[in-house]
Amino acid sequence: MYFVKPPALLKRLFPADLTWRKESHDTVYLSFDDGPHPVATPFVLDQLDAFHAKATFFCIGKNVSLHPDIYHRIVIGEHSVGNHTQNHLNGWKTSTDIYLKNVRSATSTIDSTLFRPPYGKIKKAQAVAIQKQGYEIVMWDVLCGDFDTKLSPEQCWQNIRRHLRPGAIVVFHDSAKAWERMRYALPLTLDYCRSQNWKFGTL
Repeated sequence: MYFVKPPALLKRLFPADLTWRKESHDTVYLSFDDGPHPVATPFVLDQLDAFHAKATFFCIGKNVSLHPDIYHRIVIGEHSVGNHTQNHLNGWKTSTDIYLKNVRSATSTIDSTLFRPPYGKIKKAQAVAIQKQGYEIVMWDVLCGDFDTKLSPEQCWQNIRRHLRPGAIVVFHDSAKAWERMRYALPLTLDYCRSQNWKFGTL
């Protein structure tokens, strides 16, 4: 189970200073988790280039090591990058010590002060410790569900269309699992934002 738009009650279960959305009247913030991926990430970058859009990529350390050329393309394209742990750890199932070591391991390839917990699952002690290391922990305002294999591409797009507003932080996934739904919904999202005269911001 997951919430496309996280309710206020859910947010209160997390530390108060996590970033869920931005204050803006004309800008949306697209983000992509789990890459770099050899097929999905180049597609995303091509689509962003076509719309002169910038985005934020929360990368897994091991995937950066596997695809350094794609990661380099993200960086030289002036997109933002963030730490998404070395091995996509679930914070709720991992001790704080191991979790922090995994985050530090990812810094060998990812130079960023942004962090997003995989699955959105992080213990309060983990969050506090990561913030003490200078990270901003970024969550989301719209979770499109592209990772959900039971969801159709059209349903994924409708999740975005219903909830997208200026200031929203939107999560896509540049991964094999999300590929079918992401490649359908992303171009529609970019086109819709352009039709509304909204800008694209990095985190």
